Amino acid sequence: MKGHYNVLFLCTGNAARSQLAEALLRELSKGRADAFSAGSVPAQAIHPAAKAVLKDHFNVDTSTLFPKSMDDFMADRFDFVITVCDKAAERCPVFPGDPQRIHWSFDDPTLEPTAEGQRRACEHVANGLAGRLRIWMSLPEIRKRLDAQPTADG
Repeated sequence: MKGHYNVLFLCTGNAARSQLAEALLRELSKGRADAFSAGSVPAQAIHPAAKAVLKDHFNVDTSTLFPKSMDDFMADRFDFVITVCDKAAERCPVFPGDPQRIHWSFDDPTLEPTAEGQRRACEHVANGLAGRLRIWMSLPEIRKRLDAQPTADG
């Protein structure tokens, strides 16, 4: 059986949605999947509301997360490329090894007009991503390979 799944999450800015997905897959899989994220036009920094939601609601350390360009991953092989915004899905390039592509459409929480609205929208997106990730991880083919991997804590 192959090793860890390599999963790349893509959105436009890599400031909220794809960062949430990367961190949540790493957390929910207990390190049994290698998660990455990138953007087609990466932002300068991760949105503070996304960091706060990961820390406050999921107890996830965000210190290693930062926006990256999808161009940085063009030579890498992934099992899955999951787009989490419609613009990224439209611009998603072909990656080596023909990874399975999945599209989960989420509105950009950073476009909300107020800080409180952005926070609530990030919570909504994070909860939606966590739900989809739990369902995806429970699929028999995915579950079998994840279960064959040691967790990050041994």
